Amino acid sequence: MNIELDTLAEQVASQFRNLDPNKPGQWPLLPKLAAWLAVTAVTVGLGWFALISDASDELESARNREATLKNEYQAKLAQAINLDELRKQKLQVQEYVTQLERQLPGKAEMDALLSDINQAGLGRGLQFELFRPGQEIVRDYYAELPISLRVTGRYHDIGSFAADVANLSRIVTLHNLVISVPTPGSGQAAQAAPGAPLAMEAVARTYRYLDPAEVTERRKAQQAAARDGKGPKPAGGTP
Repeated sequence: MNIELDTLAEQVASQFRNLDPNKPGQWPLLPKLAAWLAVTAVTVGLGWFALISDASDELESARNREATLKNEYQAKLAQAINLDELRKQKLQVQEYVTQLERQLPGKAEMDALLSDINQAGLGRGLQFELFRPGQEIVRDYYAELPISLRVTGRYHDIGSFAADVANLSRIVTLHNLVISVPTPGSGQAAQAAPGAPLAMEAVARTYRYLDPAEVTERRKAQQAAARDGKGPKPAGGTP
C-alpha cells in the first residue's frame, strides 16, 4: 500500500514538473484542473468582494437615511398632534399681519397722513421750519417715504409731539433726532432757561402698502431684469 501511494504521488508530482507557462494547453490534465480551479476561486473571490463592498455601502447609506427618516417622522408626528393648535396660531398670525397692513396707508391716503403729522406739531404749538418729503423708496410689498423735519418749541411740547406721532393710526417712525439748545455768544454750551425754545431736527419715515397693480408691475420689472441679467431676481418673501 505504501509503495502504491508513493507511486501515485510521484505520478501526480511528475505532471507538475517542467510546465511551460507559455503553453498551458499542452499541460497534463491535473495542472489544467488545478489552474482552472485557482482562476475560478480568484474570480469568485474578487466578484464576491465587489458585491459585498457595494452592499456594505448601500447598507451604510440606508442606515444614515433611517436616522433622517426617523427625525422627519417625529417632526411630522408632532405637527400632526398639534395640528389644531398650529392652525389657530396661523389664524392669529394672519390677523396680526392684517392689523399691521391696516396701519399702512394707501397711495391715496399719503397726503392726509402728511397733514396729520403737520397738525400734530401745530397742535403742540411748534413752529415748522422744515417739512420736506423726500424721494419715495419702493420695496417688494411696501414703499417708504422719508420726511425731513425741523421744528422749534418748548422741550415738553417737542416730547409731546414725538408721542403724538408715535400714536398716529398709521405707522410713522422718527429717526436721527437732534435737539439743539441755545448757546451763549462765547460758543460754550449753557443750560437752556425754563420755557426757552429748542430746535429738533429729525427724519420721519412713514410707510404705505403698494397697490396690487404696483406689485404686479414691480414683479414684472424684476423678472425682466433677472432674465436680462441686469438686476436682482424677484424676492419671494414679505418685508
